[in-house]
Amino acid sequence: MSGIYIHIPFCKQACHYCDFHFSTSLKKKDELIDALISEIEIRKNEFESTTVETIYFGGGTPSLLTSEEIKRIIDSVYNNYSVSEDPEITLEANPDDLSNKRIIELFKSPVNRLSIGIQSFHEKDLKLMNRAHNMQEAIQCLEEATKYFNNISLDLIYGIPNTTNKEWEENIDIALGFGVNHISSYALTVEPKTALASFIEKGIIDNVDDALAQEQFHILVDKLESQNFVHYELSNFGKPGFFSRNNSAYWQGKKYIGIGPSAHSFNGKERGWNVRNNTKYIKAIQNSEVPIETETLTKTDQYNEYVMTGLRTVWGVSIKKVKTDFGITFETYMMQQAQKHITEDLLYIEGNKLKVTKKGKFLSDGIASDLFKINLD
Repeated sequence: MSGIYIHIPFCKQACHYCDFHFSTSLKKKDELIDALISEIEIRKNEFESTTVETIYFGGGTPSLLTSEEIKRIIDSVYNNYSVSEDPEITLEANPDDLSNKRIIELFKSPVNRLSIGIQSFHEKDLKLMNRAHNMQEAIQCLEEATKYFNNISLDLIYGIPNTTNKEWEENIDIALGFGVNHISSYALTVEPKTALASFIEKGIIDNVDDALAQEQFHILVDKLESQNFVHYELSNFGKPGFFSRNNSAYWQGKKYIGIGPSAHSFNGKERGWNVRNNTKYIKAIQNSEVPIETETLTKTDQYNEYVMTGLRTVWGVSIKKVKTDFGITFETYMMQQAQKHITEDLLYIEGNKLKVTKKGKFLSDGIASDLFKINLD
């Protein structure tokens, strides 16, 4: 099994917290789409003996593409790769792009899963983040989208400065009221060189309060688990049968190809990342070159990645797999490092798997880093 990620590097406007690669100018959109299709063709040999099970349009804002443009890109995947009979095809979309007409167009297209960037149902939060939509558009798009799509994921952000726990609960309750089967939720993080970082530095916006973010994370977990959502990855909650197949493949170390500027790829041994510049990307592809840098992961890198992704998920870290794939030295080291976290009720062992407790979930990345080995290869 494998997946194809397609990065659409365009947005109407820059969200204050975002450090992903995008452009607010659509001038090069046609050239970029041609380049994406060419890269899909150029790289087909990388998946010769593999079936593509997921196609994911991320960004940026993929919903800025027309339905015809999306179909052209999907057709090129089908023309160059072996695609499973029942692939998951996800489109990330913003509420302001999802008119009733557009939703019907997408419903008739091969896209079968929408990931909608709601972030908040409160006007003040949306303004603080500089989102392109308002509260009314968020509600209207969900009223329409849920009539046609069964497989919808919503994005929500917690830990927004001056958002109370009560307001956060209202966000979750409104989302649940639409009967969606998947919610992705992230703490607001202050990335360097973003507008948010600048506003906090100047005192225009209060800094993110980690204690409040942790409280809101636990409110989220309790509410969603009470509604039969499975907390299957640190930031992801799905009803049974509605976990993101695309993202689950990342966390389980499966292969994927990243198409487009700044997109990342993984073939089991090497990681690759395309150039973060639309003009350079287009020019290279027009010369039949993929502008990609790669690194080969050492045994220690692979172990560290496995621990990091495993502890973020409901599947945990297989102690047996660590011993088999990396050797007894790695297994012994991991269990020694894990011991204090087990004592503090942050980790536990179940069926030969090392897992994070409910108490430890919010801290799982920090716990994982304690289990990392320093790269001495």
